[in-house]
Order: sequence, then structure tokens, then C-alpha cells
Amino acid sequence: MHPTESLQLALQELKRADHSIAVSLKYTRTVDVIKSIIDRLINTLGFCLDAIIAQAKLQKKTNETPELARLKVDHLKILFPEDRTIRDFCDFFLLLRQITKARFERAQEYRRHVTMTAHLDNGQTIEITIDIISEYFERTKEFFSFVSRMIQGTE
Repeated sequence: MHPTESLQLALQELKRADHSIAVSLKYTRTVDVIKSIIDRLINTLGFCLDAIIAQAKLQKKTNETPELARLKVDHLKILFPEDRTIRDFCDFFLLLRQITKARFERAQEYRRHVTMTAHLDNGQTIEITIDIISEYFERTKEFFSFVSRMIQGTE
């Protein structure tokens, strides 16, 4: 797949996540909506990682195109060992994947302070509120912009 195609798919997912935060979460305030937003952010980040790998392939920096998320992350960390932004967002991507797969609890649904508490396999507990999911969305938008600039050659 061409890098710009992956970026288009990422943009579509980003728009869906934005709508979920602005409309769905505002009016329903449930953990199911929070989980849905996390899934959209994972998809967006995944498409961004695909775009970076496709761009590296076009530039003949690599021949591989890993299919599994963990392998994509490992491959990118090898391809761009000095790039702190890519490393940080690869870790963020893996964290979101852990959160979505974790056992979770619901609290204060249908209220402003709706909270999803995820219990990760490593014993860590993460609470996700409307404010935190909004921060995650902003971070994902940041990475999308970074990848867009990278693909267009301005980075």
C-alpha cells in the first residue's frame, strides 16, 4: 500500500474518533464509547505506522512489511533508532493495545466523570476518563501530523 493511502485511512479513523469524543461521548458517557475511541486511536496509529514503513520501503531503507503490530513496532525501532518521536508513539500504540485487551471496570457511567479502569497484565492499573481519552486523541493527532509531514518530506 502507498504511504498516502495509509494516511488517508488514518485520517478517516481520526475523524471517527473525533466524532465519538465530540458527540457520542458527550451525550452517552459510557465505557463502551471510551473503548470504541481507544480502538479508533489504535487503528489511526496503526495506519500511521504502515505509512512510515511504506515510505521507508519506497526509499529502499527496508524490504520488509511486517503484518503484526508488535513486529511493526520492533521494525520501526530498528529502522529509526534515533527518532524519539517514533519510539514514543510506538510505545503509546502498544500501551493502547494493552488497555483495550485488559480486564476493565466501569464507574460513574452516564455522568461527567465516567471512568474506565483497565487492569493490565503487568499489574499496572490505568484509569481513563473523558479528559484522559481527549489527551490520547490529541497525542494521536500530533503523531498523525508528524507522519504527514514526514511522508511529504518536510520532516
